[in-house]
Amino acid sequence: MQCDYCERYCRLEEGRHGFCRMYANSGGRLVERFPDKWCAYAVSRVETIPFYHAYPGSRCMVVGTAGCNLDCRYCANAYAAKEDPAGLADILLDIGPDQLVGLARKQGCHSIVFSINEPTVSLPTLARVSRAAKAAGMPMGCLTNGYATPVATARLGEIFSFVNVSLKGLDPAFCGDCLGIADSAPVVRNIRELSRVSHVEVTTPVIDGENDHELDAMADILADIDPNIPWHVFRLLPTHKMSQRDYPNIEDINQRLEKLRASLPYLYFHNFIGSEWVGTRCPGCGTEVITRHSLGCGGDKLDTFRCRGDVCPECGGHIALLGTRVDWNAGEVRA
Repeated sequence: MQCDYCERYCRLEEGRHGFCRMYANSGGRLVERFPDKWCAYAVSRVETIPFYHAYPGSRCMVVGTAGCNLDCRYCANAYAAKEDPAGLADILLDIGPDQLVGLARKQGCHSIVFSINEPTVSLPTLARVSRAAKAAGMPMGCLTNGYATPVATARLGEIFSFVNVSLKGLDPAFCGDCLGIADSAPVVRNIRELSRVSHVEVTTPVIDGENDHELDAMADILADIDPNIPWHVFRLLPTHKMSQRDYPNIEDINQRLEKLRASLPYLYFHNFIGSEWVGTRCPGCGTEVITRHSLGCGGDKLDTFRCRGDVCPECGGHIALLGTRVDWNAGEVRA
């Protein structure tokens, strides 16, 4: 049988699993191998994920399972994404949907965000969590590599009200060598589709000599989809199979990005201390309406929120936001 969750379209013989090792053919049915099993959960600022335009300032519960459908040479979460899930079975946490939502509420979280590995490999579990979260009035978000089929992408849009898609590169040679896939056309297609039904932000890790020359082309693609898409550009911090690579030069990336702000006003460059690219400016008048503090690899923190809802306080222009500011302590459960 064929697995229709991601663009690999793995062919599965009876009792066998596919590339991600999270789905198997059982009696002619495609089943999850490790349903409701989690590698970790933790509390985080939503800006750290990163989401800059979804519920600013809010507290979220970060969760993940195991497995991935890509083979990124620089994977930062290889302990969960690249290890054989069967080898992790004894340490995975068995937490049902209602219990997970209960944990999030107990920790004072406004949302649940799937961000440690790829959500496409655990969609049935996430659909169950989504039903419990919606019943509790708790939104869900995720990070995804975007290498999903149209059917799976539609399900992502149903489950998650805010999504950050990783647009890692465009050149097929880069995709093959660094990501283990043929090309990124499905990712671009899915950014377009998800932006029609969910709040979408995009993240690109810059790798010196690999994809840094593609930033202009990526900006053109995103501006064509929606010029109001928030775009997060990161320096790759070499790890996994690329741990010997040099860190990209901050000033070189600064210069490449400066001219792109004209077409993508919500362009950010962070994951280093002291970044001046973490504030949100009104596209109309240039007023800084949201200020943030860059904590480097520790993520980012909201400082001030000047918007009146989703409106610039100076010119009345629209600011692309999902929701408005949510105080970190808004959901605190007090004894």
